[in-house]
Amino acid sequence: MDQSLRVRLAPALRPLGESLSPVPPLFEADGPQVILGELRPDDGLAQPIAATPHSLFGPRGALLCGAGGPLWVCDTGHHRLLGWSALPDADGAAADWVIGQVDAFHEGRNGKGLASSASLNVPTGIARCGAGMAVADAWNHRILIWHDLPRRNNAAADLVLGQADFAATDANRGAPAPSAGSLFWPYGVHWDGARLWVADSGNRRVLMWDGMPATNGQPADLVLGQPDFSSRNENGGGAPGAASMRWPHTVYHWQDRLLLADAGNNRIMVWSQLPETDNTACNFVLGQGDFSSVDHNRALYWPNAGSLNMPYGVAAAGNLMIVADTANSRLLGWHADACTAGGPAQFLAGQPDFRAKGDNRWQLPARDSFCWPYAAGVHGDRVVVADSGNNRISIWCVARSELDDSMCQ
Repeated sequence: MDQSLRVRLAPALRPLGESLSPVPPLFEADGPQVILGELRPDDGLAQPIAATPHSLFGPRGALLCGAGGPLWVCDTGHHRLLGWSALPDADGAAADWVIGQVDAFHEGRNGKGLASSASLNVPTGIARCGAGMAVADAWNHRILIWHDLPRRNNAAADLVLGQADFAATDANRGAPAPSAGSLFWPYGVHWDGARLWVADSGNRRVLMWDGMPATNGQPADLVLGQPDFSSRNENGGGAPGAASMRWPHTVYHWQDRLLLADAGNNRIMVWSQLPETDNTACNFVLGQGDFSSVDHNRALYWPNAGSLNMPYGVAAAGNLMIVADTANSRLLGWHADACTAGGPAQFLAGQPDFRAKGDNRWQLPARDSFCWPYAAGVHGDRVVVADSGNNRISIWCVARSELDDSMCQ
């Protein structure tokens, strides 16, 4: 690439008094181990993204199932899942499997046909679920569950939630109000080993199934963010608070805590213990100074270590919580001991310091930059970042000093 196309961040573009002192890196300094997705031309010009075994279009979720794979990615814009049988060891590696399209060279909502147990319409969240996996098939308003990890093209899901069967696709099952068994734009899914959690984004709530669901359309057992299963008002119909949410996107069980990326309120909600009753208030938030504040970057143009701008993803690696601070095009890390109300992040990736922002640091894409990172999938010390705006997946290793007895293999 022509280095003359790069620009330096002028002092006038920085907040007054901000130092350029280094901050602790979230990932190893040598950058991502692998980048998946077709490489962009050096001139930085936008190119059409055709569906191929190598290409990705706005990926929003990734699941690394083991240290050596397999790896499954929600190739959201192509309405498909791509699977690699083993952890790729080279940039741009071709996927081995595809689910949702007739082959790796086609795209379209539900394969440009009717919905089925192997079709997808804006797949977003993906998580390990028992011996298999679960996918938030957002615009089909459903969760698909495979009881075993798929290892072939177009493997059919075994169970669906949010709909009565695999053919149905209506929001809230076509009813004017939600129920315990319906969904509206579910963007996030998480299995904690005993419970299934879903960020039911369009209904502004989180649902929980106690134990592995056993039947299609099974109703949830618990709701957060709303007073009951039939309500769907933004922030519970009132002012933002400790129990309300505006755009819940990713839910994650970390140690004893439940974490929720409430993107619409620009915060991470933290329950210090798993909620046991409907509409339980969270204990504290990150990204805001109190429960009623909701402005991005705490109502400032520039971010800092304690602010967020549309955080869509949250995950954890050991004692380290990782947040995809999407609109600031960065990832932040909090150590468990420092994860307190309104507390600042300690670790950073994608920007030179906590006061910086900008897609790809306002440059052409670099190997270690992000453009709207949407989610982080974690296995051991590896973090798979869905770098949605760059149409790629990057695989990183957490800084060795931040994971006890952890090493990149």
